[in-house]
Amino acid sequence: MVRVGTVNAATVPLVIPVLREFRATHPVTQVEVVGAQQTDIQRGLAEGGFDLGLVNHLEGDDVPAGMEGTELLRGRPVVCLRPDSPLAALRVIGADDLLGVPLIAMRAGYVMHRYVHRLLAGRSVVFSYSTDGAEMGKLMVAEGLGATVLPDFSVAGDPLERSGTITYRPLAGESTRVLLVLQRRRAESVPQAAQDLHTAFVRRARELARE
Repeated sequence: MVRVGTVNAATVPLVIPVLREFRATHPVTQVEVVGAQQTDIQRGLAEGGFDLGLVNHLEGDDVPAGMEGTELLRGRPVVCLRPDSPLAALRVIGADDLLGVPLIAMRAGYVMHRYVHRLLAGRSVVFSYSTDGAEMGKLMVAEGLGATVLPDFSVAGDPLERSGTITYRPLAGESTRVLLVLQRRRAESVPQAAQDLHTAFVRRARELARE
């Protein structure tokens, strides 16, 4: 078994094709995908509970000691919203625009929670929800509960986005970059299956970058 911890930031465009490819070449190896916060994933890597970890970083964040990281995707924060939201009429959305709509925020411990807190600079929105992970955030957007801020690579290509249920707009004047990083513990010996899965993630990420 290979165990992968993920913050659920790029499940459909990245993870699903990798799992499908890995299953074809490793039919007897089980893969366990566990959604968790970044700190829990890094703790699991350090303690041997995870073989690989998919985590988000803001550009400039340090890789924890004892870990090695491979950048898979690089994107920008965007506002994820329904096409019938009043904000969807805007070409770009400013931080002030977010103050007037219900905001679906990631809970403390997620990189996007830290980013939104910095973006709003302590200002309060009209109403807010807190949730764990991008997948639940996108579902809440699809059900009309509000808007959320996610990396663009978490929204583009998602089934909800492809079906037109959700869409996204860039944030005005934002140059921040969000990185999806594949982490693993530095070790002299790594199981071959984990190495092969790592290689498959890197290969798929390069395909996405070309697309």
